[in-house]
Amino acid sequence: MEENLKIACGVFGAINFDEQPIFPYVYWGLRAQNHRGHQSHGFLTYAYGEFYVHRSLDLVPKIKTSAIQEWFGRLPGHIGIGNVRYTTSGKTDDKSLIRGTQPVTASKNGFRVAISFNGNVVNTFQLRKEISKEFPSFSYECDADLICHKLLIELSRNKDLPTAVKKCMQEIEGAFSIAGITGDGKFFAFKDPYGIRPLCAGYSDEKKTYAFSSETVGLDINGLRRDFEVKPGEFITVSEDGFKREMLMRSKRKAFCAFEFAYFARPDSIFDKKYVYEIREEFGRNLVKENMDIIRDADVVISMPETGDDAALGVHEESGLRWERATRRHRYVTERAFILLDKERYATIDKKINILASKVKGKRVIVVDDSIVRGDTTRITVEKLRRMGAKKVYLFVTFPRIIGPCFYGIDMATYGQLIGAKHTPEEIAKIIGADAVCYQSIEGLVRATGFRREELCLGCLTGKYPTPLAQKIAEKMKMRFLEGIEETGRLYEIPEPVEGS
Repeated sequence: MEENLKIACGVFGAINFDEQPIFPYVYWGLRAQNHRGHQSHGFLTYAYGEFYVHRSLDLVPKIKTSAIQEWFGRLPGHIGIGNVRYTTSGKTDDKSLIRGTQPVTASKNGFRVAISFNGNVVNTFQLRKEISKEFPSFSYECDADLICHKLLIELSRNKDLPTAVKKCMQEIEGAFSIAGITGDGKFFAFKDPYGIRPLCAGYSDEKKTYAFSSETVGLDINGLRRDFEVKPGEFITVSEDGFKREMLMRSKRKAFCAFEFAYFARPDSIFDKKYVYEIREEFGRNLVKENMDIIRDADVVISMPETGDDAALGVHEESGLRWERATRRHRYVTERAFILLDKERYATIDKKINILASKVKGKRVIVVDDSIVRGDTTRITVEKLRRMGAKKVYLFVTFPRIIGPCFYGIDMATYGQLIGAKHTPEEIAKIIGADAVCYQSIEGLVRATGFRREELCLGCLTGKYPTPLAQKIAEKMKMRFLEGIEETGRLYEIPEPVEGS
């Protein structure tokens, strides 16, 4: 449970051909996916040829019964898109956050478009340069702005939405799963050619409502049936006849983000016909098989709630060790450690998780966690267990050792942030005070997902990235890191492009 990590965004969009208000669908679709983004949220609906928008900071709010009609009046229409967001690009002060809150819109020469986006753009410098020629006052607050304006430019040039989307797929490098609405009321969705971020589609029993959602839980909460996962390079429009699917661009490989399985997704979401919680249970079983010497020395298993819980069940089932439910999250302590000052971080992490001292005192404890990124949270947890009298502390980590940054929507920007980029598991154990740190193998992770290795993005684990500019930047960043040059942020967000890119 890496509190320093910012999660990718969550996308939801829907259309209702009964002409009923779409806002309730979008609202609940985002509430179900609020785990994907706590910093801001936004709703956009389409009616009478106009876009109606509401954007705000923090979690999607509870709506009182007395306020429902006001919300319907503010966001009319039978088509809508929404977004919950964490910033993985741009500034993070309140003014910048609200300006970067999605959905975003753009207009030019009578054309308008609105999008909700999940992912991250790599070739930001090139796109900003191109867009600024068409929009001299263009202000870049988030990557969604880049994609929205690029799509609008191509739409105004080509007068054809599929052609415009294909140009975006060809000329934007990065991860992008998008739901959008045009100024004339076309409802559409598409994915980058590698399919790095999730996006699924579903419909109501009577086939009057159709929707796109980052995770299937956004469909479930609305009583919609899951139909399919949008394919890499696929473009989809929706009419009363249902989904119209077009494959606009085929890549040599699929590269779905492996971190979705370990950390981001809700356990009751489905990827490739398999529940996420089932995959995480298998992660736990793999850790047992790969670390039998630790199993033989341990007394009890505990988990870091909540993404470690399912894997802990797998450890318990495979090993026979008791899973002691001795860690509980304080549900209403919602401050996130990554937005706090260093001196405040320890106290907040310490308050968020309650560990029952009597259940670990004198025990050799296996702690099941989803990942170690910076290591701060893990160190604090180990310290707390030691204070409570744990005899030994072993870390079982479901996501393999992270050795490189992410360019596709996870806030792991530099090598210097990553404890695994500069230390072995043995060194990490000493740093955080554990008796051992045991990562699941990459092979075990791949096998558990049901995907083939070449269908997953494993760039942060292997240093091999699916897109060319990301690979070039990663190599340059690593060289600078090894030479001891201070990292000041993402190389692809600096004013000058990487040499040769």
